[in-house]
Amino acid sequence: MSRVGKKPIEIPSGVSVTYANGEVTVKGPKGEMSLHTLPGIGIKVDGSTLTVETTSNARTAGAFHGLTRALLNNQVVGVSTGFKKVLEIVGTGYRAALAGRSLTLQLGYSHNIDFPLPMGIEAKVETPTRIEIFGISKELVGQTAANIRRLRPPEPYKGKGVKYENEYIRRKAGKSAGS
Repeated sequence: MSRVGKKPIEIPSGVSVTYANGEVTVKGPKGEMSLHTLPGIGIKVDGSTLTVETTSNARTAGAFHGLTRALLNNQVVGVSTGFKKVLEIVGTGYRAALAGRSLTLQLGYSHNIDFPLPMGIEAKVETPTRIEIFGISKELVGQTAANIRRLRPPEPYKGKGVKYENEYIRRKAGKSAGS
């Protein structure tokens, strides 16, 4: 039995959870999400508590017990408060600008990069070197941030590139003159 799967999920006020025909629907002030549960996994909603339980002794049911609970918890948190990732751009002349549903990035290449934002993702550019990405899906927010970071990952000599807010870039010494 999964240690994560045994923990109950607290449902905050303003969020409703319904379970019917193997489909869990979570509605909240920020939006609506649904999850199809696998066979062998049962969901029980008791007032403001949601519990995930295994309904069979199959190996796959035990394997997906904790996963299903984690995915449901992410949905409950997503529709109530949402998720956010912050990216920082480091480098001379590197900057970002938001134009409608597209990020325009200048990352040291000979051309600007237009990055269209996927549906369900919002972005805010407070300063030209700081991008905030937020939405209700933890997976989509993280994947969008990773896709932007992949356009120019930070390099180890000067640290130039797109990095996460609290990411530590391990530096290399570079050439030593003379010797």
